[in-house]
Amino acid sequence: MGRQTRHATGAMALAEMREFAGFTAGAQRYIRRSLDIGLKRADAAKLWSRDPIESASIGAQARLYARLDDLRALVPDDSGIGAIEPFIAPLISLSAFDLGQGRLDSFAAYRFLYERLVGAGARPWLPAAFCAAAALPHLHPDRRRALLQSISEAAATAPGWSSRSPGFFPAWVEKVEATALPN
Repeated sequence: MGRQTRHATGAMALAEMREFAGFTAGAQRYIRRSLDIGLKRADAAKLWSRDPIESASIGAQARLYARLDDLRALVPDDSGIGAIEPFIAPLISLSAFDLGQGRLDSFAAYRFLYERLVGAGARPWLPAAFCAAAALPHLHPDRRRALLQSISEAAATAPGWSSRSPGFFPAWVEKVEATALPN
């Protein structure tokens, strides 16, 4: 790998870190939790559950995310209706669940998560899935409005998408107690 390639890869990972840092604390936590579940990185219930309600939510999310392997295999290579039908419906269902949890508050946070859960090949389909899920009636009208207003015209009408895989996958970081430094 040449120096230019390493520099570009490092710069992209740094840009992804900056983007993640710009999300709300709740969105950051939900993204890390979702990646632990969807990528099977850790026991999410043990790591993330703070109460019985959150534990139940993690269990429901894990049951839905069990479909991710099948979904990744269905990412279409073209935009023909026949190719997208088996992919887009489950993508919208998963998206509706995640948006219904109330932690992903923008298209950017949603896109960040789903590029990592499903892969770079899903990028062209994310604006449509997001808009469909954000418009569903299970969300409060004010939340639907806020979500739909969060997608920029550029994101909704992009003429093309990068096929580069994400380089930064945020994970749980243990809290470290601050200690007083000696004078």
